[in-house]
Amino acid sequence: MKSLIGHDAQARLLIGAAASGRMHHGWILSGPRGIGKGSFARALALRLLADAAGPKVEGEGLAVPDDHRVRHLIDAGAHPDYAELAPLEKDGVTARNISVDQVRGLGRLLQSAPSLSTRRIVVIDSADDLERGAANALLKTLEEPPADMLFLLVSHAPGRLLPTIRSRCRTLRFDPLDDAAMRSVLRSGEGELSPAELDALVRAGEGSPGKALRYAGLNLAEIEAALTLIATDGDPGNRQRLLLAKTLATKPARPRYEAFLERAPAFLAEAARHRNGPALGVALDHWEEARRLAGGAIILSLDPAAVVFELAGHVAALAPRAA
Repeated sequence: MKSLIGHDAQARLLIGAAASGRMHHGWILSGPRGIGKGSFARALALRLLADAAGPKVEGEGLAVPDDHRVRHLIDAGAHPDYAELAPLEKDGVTARNISVDQVRGLGRLLQSAPSLSTRRIVVIDSADDLERGAANALLKTLEEPPADMLFLLVSHAPGRLLPTIRSRCRTLRFDPLDDAAMRSVLRSGEGELSPAELDALVRAGEGSPGKALRYAGLNLAEIEAALTLIATDGDPGNRQRLLLAKTLATKPARPRYEAFLERAPAFLAEAARHRNGPALGVALDHWEEARRLAGGAIILSLDPAAVVFELAGHVAALAPRAA
């Protein structure tokens, strides 16, 4: 039985609301992308449907035993009281939006009585991806929801949702995970990680496991170590800059190059947070230049070696003697 890591307060609140019989019919689960809101919504749906159908699950968390019959049904995509909407994938390409036809496809679930218990649940991951017609179709249901219906709307930017949808739902905020939770998630999902690589992924993720996992397998610790060394001594002979440029500019190193384009400006931004006075000004100036260069590197097809060398030069400006 695997339990969701983090967001314990949100789990207690919603499980408590369901147990009290006063669960609102619509919830917007809001917060930064990649922090586990979608996983939370699916785990909550499983827990609530398992409790409603029995046997009731003990404990405050969202974990449901592996042998619970409701888990088997949801894992098989066969639970009659559960539906999930997300952009569809066809031929390996994921659609940009959730279509109006997908929302209308909920008709069977909405119009029939619950089959296994007194509860029906729809997870939408994410509601930000609803096309205009789909959002309007959903709104009609939220205005007059069927009894014992629960909608869980994942949203990375609630301000972009229709105001009328927001007004008919309650919003529950999710914050980035702390470092301890991040380490637990990464250890459980990525197998054996060296301490240095784990530290690098935690820093890069900034509380978002989804973001951190994009860097998995790229030896991010080596890149971070090189940036730290350059920022410490300024790389006076350009040795580290040339080495980075050489190792990241090859075609097989393309994923690591793209990671470097993200991490170099982020490294400068993190350094700026710990500075003040003239040193802060230096860090911010170089962060702005690095951000502009990294942002256009792929679009403008700039030479990777030259880009890496220049970005590392901005990091070198953080060295005490350079500042």
